[in-house]
Amino acid sequence: MKRVAIVGCGGSGKSYVAREVGRRLGAPVTHLDAVYYDDDWNELPKDKFAQLQRDLVAAPSWVIDGNYNSTLQIRLEACDTVVFMDMPTLTCLWGVLSRQLRHGHGQNKGNGIYKRIHMGVIRYVLSYRRKMRPRVLTKIDEHARSHAQVVILTSRRHARRWLSKTAAG
Repeated sequence: MKRVAIVGCGGSGKSYVAREVGRRLGAPVTHLDAVYYDDDWNELPKDKFAQLQRDLVAAPSWVIDGNYNSTLQIRLEACDTVVFMDMPTLTCLWGVLSRQLRHGHGQNKGNGIYKRIHMGVIRYVLSYRRKMRPRVLTKIDEHARSHAQVVILTSRRHARRWLSKTAAG
């Protein structure tokens, strides 16, 4: 495990798992939210965002967290491990809301966690399992399953257990 793509709904724990995997592997961690948005919440142009990811995945080791379905194929084709944070909707909603309570509104602390919550974020979380999850699973099957280990984590406890085994292995 040297090149790890971590995907899942907002609030699922992607950033936490990415930091832990990166620390345990000694690999650089990239939170795609931190590179997609600037300090004023402007989006990186899509072609530059895709090229940035192509550059990132060319490295010998990395951990990248973020969904970004339009560029997911880039990460999936280059990874040796996919971690899909397949958490229940209420877990993700609580993750988004508790992050807001812990950190306040609208600032990036430099760790890939953006605390910008609005109704669009809530709608995205509420519809993720129905709309995005099937698309993500299809892309994993099409672009990673043949060459990468696929880890599906379905609860916070499951994630902690998997991380403890990752540290041991």
